[in-house]
Amino acid sequence: MVLPTDEILLKKKGITLEKINEQLKSFASGFPFLEIRSAAEPGKGVVQVRENELPTLLNQWDEYLKSDATIIKFVPASGAASRMFKDLFEFLEKEGDEPMNSFEKKFFSEIKNFAFYDELNDVCKKNNRKSIDELLKDNQFKPIVENLLSEKGLNYGLLPKGLLRFHSYKTEKRTPMQEHLVEGALYAAGKTGNANIYFTVSTEHRQLFEKHLNETLPAFERKFGVKYNVSFSEQKPSTDTIAVDSINQPFRDNAELVFRPGGHGALIENLNDLNGDIVFIKNIDNVVPDSLKSSTVTYKKVIAGMLVNIQKQCFAYLQELENESISDAKLSIIAQFCEVRLNNHHPNLHSLSHEELKKYLILKLNRPIRVCGMVRNVGEPGGGPFLTVNSDGTVSPQILESSQIDLTNPTDKEIMLKSTHFNPVDLVCSLKNFKGEKFDLVQFVDPNTGFISLKSKSGKELKALELPGLWNGAMSDWNTIFVEVPIETFNPVKTVNDLLRPQHQ
Repeated sequence: MVLPTDEILLKKKGITLEKINEQLKSFASGFPFLEIRSAAEPGKGVVQVRENELPTLLNQWDEYLKSDATIIKFVPASGAASRMFKDLFEFLEKEGDEPMNSFEKKFFSEIKNFAFYDELNDVCKKNNRKSIDELLKDNQFKPIVENLLSEKGLNYGLLPKGLLRFHSYKTEKRTPMQEHLVEGALYAAGKTGNANIYFTVSTEHRQLFEKHLNETLPAFERKFGVKYNVSFSEQKPSTDTIAVDSINQPFRDNAELVFRPGGHGALIENLNDLNGDIVFIKNIDNVVPDSLKSSTVTYKKVIAGMLVNIQKQCFAYLQELENESISDAKLSIIAQFCEVRLNNHHPNLHSLSHEELKKYLILKLNRPIRVCGMVRNVGEPGGGPFLTVNSDGTVSPQILESSQIDLTNPTDKEIMLKSTHFNPVDLVCSLKNFKGEKFDLVQFVDPNTGFISLKSKSGKELKALELPGLWNGAMSDWNTIFVEVPIETFNPVKTVNDLLRPQHQ
């Protein structure tokens, strides 16, 4: 039960009682699994771009860059790096001082290959009066890790992932934030030479990001010949979700309601605030050094070229659909475009009357568009592309997490296990309609695609509610195109030892 004394907190966060009640109902009822028809795969939902098609798509994007359109690169960057160092935190806590498992041994044996090595070495000399080499020789492994993770050292255990040293160059060490600035210059700078980059960050780290940016921009603008317009935003307090106890009653700590961040799905509000025509979305940790950027840049342009191509056709058809005397033949052509190019399938399309079909086509075409790069499934954890049934009975492409699939259903489980592609979070989005007006992106969210997870606070278990994921249910009612991109465009850093992979050296 929400008490009158809670009103001050709710007002401060901008959360209504109506929203609280909706969330409490979700805890009580749970979220339904999505009905899946099949995994998306080549020839059935996943487009494979042929080699001879690349020049045309690249040219379409290069031509679009010459327009007056506003292009933005959107980077979710609020994630803390603590999970990257899970194994090293465990190493500090266990008995014994020497590395025992393969992860620990690899970390210490190849420590000189990390971009943060020189900084860490300096800190070790300052705090322990010994270099890393000397500490290793003396079998003092834990002080090295303490200097990496703790506040007295580099504080990497508490910093955001976007501010860690990832890559080494002859004259500099770069963070993921800096690598995204480079990418922005290479494929998202418009005709005025402006690269618009938008980072979502946590409140406690915003000043660190701003400081790092100020130290970076002058040199990067000179080096890449662009003018950066970089902005930051934080997840809105109004997107926090209420926590509940085991019987789905509001959870309290010291008599105060407990709220938790709503997950990356809350960022649909931040995306909705942008006044961009085309927006690229990519995770903060999926970056590579300059020597390997060629494929990334090429395929960013390829999926962007495909987006403007699809957008142009959608806009042309929507203008034709405004014609009161549009013919049945033209409606049939537009319907075929929806079915074949957009993979929007209506089970009873041919039984619709002229007016019903026209209304349906306007509804399906007049919505945001996203083209999503998909890589071949190599066993990485995460979501993938599927063809799913919508509430209106139509079938459309969706990115699903495994938690949205009923794994107790043998058919659905088999579909998931045999899926050929994986979602690397490689999106380019069209946010305006054919009249140049911004879509209200919140209207295209499927509220029935949230997640419930178990957490704890003050030693007590609670249930937490995550909003529909940004590229999952938050974009459920967008037009979605899946395109296969090379696996080398996907190089995430989930653990610190991932930085030792050739792709990050």
